Amino acid sequence: MLSESEIYYKSLILCLYLSRLTIHHKFMKKLFVLMLIQIWACSIAFCQAGTALNGHPAWIMQGNVYEVNVRQYTKQGTFKAFGKHLGRLQEMGVQTLWFMPVNPISKVGRKGTLGSYYAVSDYTAVNPEFGNLKDFKKLVAEAHKLGMKVIIDWVPNHTGADHIWIKKHPDFYVKDKNGKPAIPYDWTDTRQLNYKNRAMQDSMINAMKYWLVNTNIDGFRCDVAWNVPGDFWKRCISQLRQGRSLFFLAEGDKPYLLTSGFDATYPWDMFHMMAQVAKGARPASSLDTIKAKYDKIYPKTALELYFTSNHDENSWNKADYGLFPAESHAPFAVFTQTMPHSVPLIYSGQEEPILRPVKFFDKDPMKFGKYDREKFYRTLLNLRKFNPALSADASFRKVNIGNDRAVYAYVREKGGKKVLVILNLSASPQVITIDDDSLIGKPFNIFRKQDEPLTSKPWKMDPWGYMVFTY
Repeated sequence: MLSESEIYYKSLILCLYLSRLTIHHKFMKKLFVLMLIQIWACSIAFCQAGTALNGHPAWIMQGNVYEVNVRQYTKQGTFKAFGKHLGRLQEMGVQTLWFMPVNPISKVGRKGTLGSYYAVSDYTAVNPEFGNLKDFKKLVAEAHKLGMKVIIDWVPNHTGADHIWIKKHPDFYVKDKNGKPAIPYDWTDTRQLNYKNRAMQDSMINAMKYWLVNTNIDGFRCDVAWNVPGDFWKRCISQLRQGRSLFFLAEGDKPYLLTSGFDATYPWDMFHMMAQVAKGARPASSLDTIKAKYDKIYPKTALELYFTSNHDENSWNKADYGLFPAESHAPFAVFTQTMPHSVPLIYSGQEEPILRPVKFFDKDPMKFGKYDREKFYRTLLNLRKFNPALSADASFRKVNIGNDRAVYAYVREKGGKKVLVILNLSASPQVITIDDDSLIGKPFNIFRKQDEPLTSKPWKMDPWGYMVFTY
């Protein structure tokens, strides 16, 4: 199959060749010009859209996501200040930057001093706390120059309590018993949008188009996507995707999201089971139960955002410092980076690491300087980037090489490449015995950066140990 660039340049050469032909008939000249325009337009559109793999942008299949908390990332809390970290993150192997909401925050019902990022007051404006539209566009352009992608957090389920629509379009909202815009759940700084209103749906789609057109972003992470109807998502995503290779990530785990156009969902059940295994409440084999569930309810091409932390889990649920403390973090991080169907996520500061809850509604800047996990993450991210055996659609085979209550091991294969992952998900040493002839040999240990003999002779693995071999 020809690459995007090959198709583009071959079509260009064809245009130049045809242009040298002598065409005498006036009608044929006009037809020729129209043909040139069509060939040129199609080639450009193809290059912009990019190739698709199993319905997803090809670039995400061996990619990753890094969640950016602009407010807390630096003392300044601005786009410009964060931009100074782009080179470092690119060198670490980060591919896709997910920016938490960049919109202004409502003042009515505001929580804390700065408010929740997810109480948006205007969908087509920039939070002045972070900078302006020009600053953001420059940041996106700089990321693209480094070969990175950018997606933004989008909040379609609700708006802030003083969003501009509340006065201009009160019919855009679900009403409470008093006829006022309803408050969803206990989110008192927000108001629930009404998806039975077609005009509201159109306005939402147009607002999303604004960011695609004006900032050239590469997709969206959609907040509370699980509470928005599938019919809307089908219409919305199909319209936004026209002519572009965009990535859509849904906060939610309902199967309808994946059949409505989203590329990836949240594997909450797997994350919660990982936490149970980490604290010794469940055996490592319990992870198989969740994988079997996903294999049953999700399309075969579904993607899931594997993580050990994100903004919610860090601020409210002690991730990763409490759920996967000390040495236990590493094997679970390897798990998120190497499982099938995974798009691995790293949250702001995990490479440092930031081992505390980051405040949600107030200024609480992170401090960088040690980067103790940076080498660890760089090794994993680059392996995934360059080895097709860790593509999201590569095959998966579980292997039994030890006590399955503690040892979780598997093989990934694609394109003639093979990766063996061995994890000790327990606080006790484990005996490893490899009796699979296809695994015996002298593969490359990616963390030790050397070839190592693997034989059928038993050996011990340290508590919370992890090894990844390439063949």
